Amino acid sequence: MNDKELVARHAVQQVEDGMIVGLGTGSTANYFIDELARRHADEGLQVTAAASSVVSTIRARERGLPLVALEHLSRLDLYVDGADEVTPDMTLLKGRGYDLVREKLLARASDVFLVLVDRSKQVGRIGEHFPVPVEVMPFAWQLVKKRLEVLGGRGDLRRNAANDGLVVTSHGSLVLDMVFDPAFETEALDAALNDTPGVVEHGIFRGLASAVFIAAEGQIQEYWATQC
Repeated sequence: MNDKELVARHAVQQVEDGMIVGLGTGSTANYFIDELARRHADEGLQVTAAASSVVSTIRARERGLPLVALEHLSRLDLYVDGADEVTPDMTLLKGRGYDLVREKLLARASDVFLVLVDRSKQVGRIGEHFPVPVEVMPFAWQLVKKRLEVLGGRGDLRRNAANDGLVVTSHGSLVLDMVFDPAFETEALDAALNDTPGVVEHGIFRGLASAVFIAAEGQIQEYWATQC
């Protein structure tokens, strides 16, 4: 069993009967979905799931998990997802999969947001390993890019995997991948992105994580927000 599967199985133990559970997207989230479906089928665990992406929706449905659409939700008991970067104060960078709107909606609507990572995702500052994804309205991308360049950002629109076109989100938006000066404090950058017209959402998740579960060499370390 690899570390991603280990931490996902560990997180499933946080799920209790009757919970509404938000499902993240990505390789670690896939392990969580599979194990949650196993508990539902084998142990009779009664849960309702809400997915952060079409991919996770399909996976959950194929494995027999009861699903509810986001438009029918006002809250969740638990949301479980991974992250691309995690700082010591539990600020996250997310968005390599670019389902930013759904992910942040679920994170903020949940009573508990669990983040599952391995040691490679631990960083000293946001943007240490990856650019900051910024989801933008298609007609506004050049104006937004110019504004972010004034703030010291460098980057461009994200291209698709085949490199023959641009990434388009499930909401029809484009994604700017922007690199900022390390001296630009995350709190200030978060505020600047929130204050930029044309930005739909961005990948900095501040003050949302309830706990970070870190898998390393077959062991799980739990860090809860109350301990930070």
